[in-house]
Amino acid sequence: MTEQPAPATYRFGSFSLDVETGALLCQGIPSLLGQRGTALLRLLLERAAVPVSKDALIEAAWPGLAVEDSNLTVQIAALRRALEPGGGRWIETLPRRGYRYIGPPVSRVEANAAEADQPAPLPVPEKPSIAVLPFEQSGEATWFADGMVDDIITGLSRIRWLFVIARNSSFVWRDRIANVKQVGRDLGVRYVLQGSVRRADDRVRINAQLADAASGAQIWAERYDRTVGDLFALQDEIALAVVGAIEPSLRRAEVERIRRKRPDSLDTYELVLRAQPDVDSGMPDRAAVALTQLSRALGLEPTYGLAHGLAAMCHHNRFLRAGLKEEDRLASVRHARLAIERGRDDALALTFAGFSLGMDAHDRQAAFAAFETALALSPSTALAWILGSVVAGWAGEAERAIDWSEHGLRLSPFDPWAFAAYDAQALGHFNRDHYAEAATAAYKSNLANPAHSITWVQLAASLAALGRMEEARAAAASVLELQPSFRISGQLAGVDCAPQLASKLGKALRASGLPE
Repeated sequence: MTEQPAPATYRFGSFSLDVETGALLCQGIPSLLGQRGTALLRLLLERAAVPVSKDALIEAAWPGLAVEDSNLTVQIAALRRALEPGGGRWIETLPRRGYRYIGPPVSRVEANAAEADQPAPLPVPEKPSIAVLPFEQSGEATWFADGMVDDIITGLSRIRWLFVIARNSSFVWRDRIANVKQVGRDLGVRYVLQGSVRRADDRVRINAQLADAASGAQIWAERYDRTVGDLFALQDEIALAVVGAIEPSLRRAEVERIRRKRPDSLDTYELVLRAQPDVDSGMPDRAAVALTQLSRALGLEPTYGLAHGLAAMCHHNRFLRAGLKEEDRLASVRHARLAIERGRDDALALTFAGFSLGMDAHDRQAAFAAFETALALSPSTALAWILGSVVAGWAGEAERAIDWSEHGLRLSPFDPWAFAAYDAQALGHFNRDHYAEAATAAYKSNLANPAHSITWVQLAASLAALGRMEEARAAAASVLELQPSFRISGQLAGVDCAPQLASKLGKALRASGLPE
């Protein structure tokens, strides 16, 4: 492998090339060459006016790899396009030999001396920000990949708490190997989504990766393998799946970032996000911790719809699993109605509000109106499908409970609320007298969140219905350990369980040893 000099900046004509970042500046305006383009131009500039063989160029850009000459031709063409603003064709083709730089004189400046030439990075917005780069593709996959990326950008733009860079800005990285740190610097974003599309015969494979632009660390990655059919429908399906998976992944990343900040320095949005993991736990002790953060947030911004939605969920958790106190139920409903009033354009606020209205106000019509409005705003909101499935499950709507929960899990398989989706499936299967399927779903719910008492409730009922009494009694003991105040009649009345389902569940839970 050719030994390369230490990082530096090369100046020629109206251009400067920063070899460390891959930024090519023309009169202060940056463009990115990518890793290979930078390596090729660097070698040509170092050997200015001297022929450089194809083999030397390929070794510089693709070290240790065997690649076709056509790859080099494509990269040289891209370099020539990047240099066009300088007014000359400065890379000469030497038939059957290689290429030669024939442009203005080149000077090499050490890295420290070149730092002043770098444009200042754009400021990163306070709320999470993301750029979706054009996906790598080949041949006839181009239109498909671009259409899918357009759909992803549109879907992400519907997430109210997320700042999304417009397509025209992010697509300047087409046909370049993007350095995510440089993308973050140039576009002023915290996260970067990249991907690729490959098609072979009747199969298409899509890879997607989400990275932190500050550290370069990967946050989320997924691969989608599909059979080619209706390509427009496939575009929609993949875009929806990607957006649905990114939302909870970004929230987790943001929570980790905010945990590193001093508590007294947090703004309204950060206070709400800091409360999120305790809300997601579903348990009353952690709900009390979350309410402290949410109260601070609402003190700063009383009209924040999502803060009201999360407060509603906290009071729901306290009501149902900490003594069925009427003040908690009323507070849940009050915050839910404020979330709907003040978060009409926020899909998550509407989702949490709908859940509280369905579970605590026992108004399922209002609940599903809120869920459906949330999904109209942002169809990739997995949580609307998941929490809607729980409301449907307790209402005795087995088919909707199973369908909605499966839809939510397809969008976000590792969602913090996955346990609730499996819980809804357990309810649906139990209501259909499919007790083995109910037990399987209950086990998945329990694995996803073993600290939540309701996962053990569903498991105890399903195992008792199957006659596996020793296991059922063990699950019942875990319910009482997590929620000592649990009573069968209080639980079923608290959620307004459908009468037929309540009868079957009550019988199974009593058999498991849980108190009436």
